[in-house]
Amino acid sequence: MPVAEIIAIGTELLLGEIQDTNTRYLARILRDSGINLYRTMMIGDNPERIAQVIQEAMARADIIITTGGLGPTVDDPTRQAVALALGVDIEFRPELWDQIQARFSRYNRIATDNNKRQAYIPIGATPIENQVGTAPAFLAERGNCVIISVPGVPREMEYLIENTFIPYLRKRYALRGVIKASVLHAAGIGESQIDEWIGDLETYKNPTVGLLAHPAQVDIRVTAKADSLEEADQMITEMSAEIKQRLGDNIFGTDTDTLEGITTDLLSKKGWALQVLEWDFGGELVLRMRKALPEMNGTVFDQAVEMEEMKAKSQAYTIPSEKSCLLSASLIRGKERQSLYIYVITPESSFDAFRSWGGPPLMGTAWAVNTAIDFLRRSIQNNQSK
Repeated sequence: MPVAEIIAIGTELLLGEIQDTNTRYLARILRDSGINLYRTMMIGDNPERIAQVIQEAMARADIIITTGGLGPTVDDPTRQAVALALGVDIEFRPELWDQIQARFSRYNRIATDNNKRQAYIPIGATPIENQVGTAPAFLAERGNCVIISVPGVPREMEYLIENTFIPYLRKRYALRGVIKASVLHAAGIGESQIDEWIGDLETYKNPTVGLLAHPAQVDIRVTAKADSLEEADQMITEMSAEIKQRLGDNIFGTDTDTLEGITTDLLSKKGWALQVLEWDFGGELVLRMRKALPEMNGTVFDQAVEMEEMKAKSQAYTIPSEKSCLLSASLIRGKERQSLYIYVITPESSFDAFRSWGGPPLMGTAWAVNTAIDFLRRSIQNNQSK
């Protein structure tokens, strides 16, 4: 499989003024096309530095994709940077200028001399018409390596990649294989424990298994390379089944599933209503659950309380009903550890728990929200971890 690198260009990216969503999109479409992504980079609007990183990438990769820096202003350096990397000059392409003028005409505007800069590309490069914007793209081949330069505007970039460059890459590199990934979501168990249980699976070459920890949640990514989508799906299914067998009910969902979505689905299947009481969560617990279940009742208290007081107040707030479920949680914040009291009443039983966490205090609320929701999930299933 060919190897690719992505270079996101723009000083505004380095300053944090805008978020780089293009790299994520490109990483996924390259993966789905069976292209290995070796490295990604973000760099400012300096043609010499961009040229240097392009040359470095050419020594490692078959495909280099640059995004951004193709606008009409002086500080749009990509055309010049690619030319420097290839050791050539840039040249004016009349056909590109015609395309740019025609595009502006459709917008009832007149292209200025600034826009004429966009009709210059490195000598020997192949121009690519941008049918959804004014900045042309181009590709430049050097031996087995190809440099693809696309605009940074996401809509334009995505159109060009999907309609022009992916078909080109499939043909050039005779791409037949696919790379597909699926993510299993686990809660109520730490990354180190998961690693202990499935560490041997993480050494596999294909499919690969990797862990990504979040506060009170761990994502387990399974990635398969295969000649067909069906074969990749089969590999992922078999590996996922093994992981689920080892981790049991700690796995709550896959891919786009959310902890609150899975939990409210369980409530709906039982026909239970939900009431949430939170202490010192800043409204985050109620907000998360209400997004998944808009009709739920939620009450927010500012000051945290300990278990017995929380239980007493919770019982006073509980609406007696055979179809009502209560989640009550109190977060007591500390400098080194966060303490969490959880109390759940279901039509079938009641459960309580104390949990503590020594992670970053700024992530304490996220940890507490996930932990409380997972405890509710397990309570509905009546399968509490001891």
